[in-house]
Amino acid sequence: MTGAAPPLLEFEKTTKWYGSIAALLEVTFRVGTEVVGLVGRNGVGKSTLMKLAAGLLRPSQGKVQIEGRPAHARAARARMGFCPDVETLYEELSGAAFVAWMLRYHGLDARAARARAQEVLDELGLGDAMHRCIGEYSKGMRQRVRLAQALAHRPSLVLLDEPMTGLDPVARAELSATIRTLPGRGVGVLVSSHVLHELEAVVDRTVLVHQGRIVAQGSVAELRAQLPDRPSHVRLVVGEPRRLAAELATWAEVVEVRFVGTDAIEVATSGTAQFLPALTRLLARWPDVREVVPMRDDLATLFGEFLG
Repeated sequence: MTGAAPPLLEFEKTTKWYGSIAALLEVTFRVGTEVVGLVGRNGVGKSTLMKLAAGLLRPSQGKVQIEGRPAHARAARARMGFCPDVETLYEELSGAAFVAWMLRYHGLDARAARARAQEVLDELGLGDAMHRCIGEYSKGMRQRVRLAQALAHRPSLVLLDEPMTGLDPVARAELSATIRTLPGRGVGVLVSSHVLHELEAVVDRTVLVHQGRIVAQGSVAELRAQLPDRPSHVRLVVGEPRRLAAELATWAEVVEVRFVGTDAIEVATSGTAQFLPALTRLLARWPDVREVVPMRDDLATLFGEFLG
């Protein structure tokens, strides 16, 4: 009987020491055919984690594997594409020439490398500019070239370290849309970013890193479930907000009632499972409620809650 295929990327009890300083401690997580976000403040170990995944560093303890092979092994690195946070492009080359040159390191002959470079750059929207010098490119165009060299050899795993940095809103939206297409092509993605609201729109799951440790991981809903004592919020737009607020303030599940403008209240509740059915029954006999809006937890807020 054949066992299940190994994850595209796996950290298992991974620790990395720099002398007497531990950059990562007992880190364990996996990446499959999905987009996983790596979130943490500067200096907490994100870059070390990315370099371990790319095979540029080796763990002091534990393991880092790509498709079941050590990440530093040549066969593993051939299955991985890496877009680092440091821009290293040759200004005098065209985008097509640079990507083709990088493909030669993956064993493609010159003709195949040129064809594949043009194909991937065209897919990423640089069809009209791929033969211009990189030195003439905008920041967004340069980022597309960097992504192209990471994708051109058709890897199964792509590592993107702070890919949104320096991009304008249009370029960020375009890059986010491109990243979202990758799991559909069978590619797993680990993406690091401090632009949390934009990262949230891209990822399937998030790994929260702080002081070299993983403090939480999961989807936004799963992260929210790990904070059962954190109040949920509901906004109600109503004709008589003070009367409704007085009623809700007597409920055991209600932590706080706050007025928003002249016709709305925001209710914080610690028992959503009990509160929402009770609220539905109340509103069925409340004549002037115009809108009920659950306040969505966002990634930035949850990150702050986990770090206290």
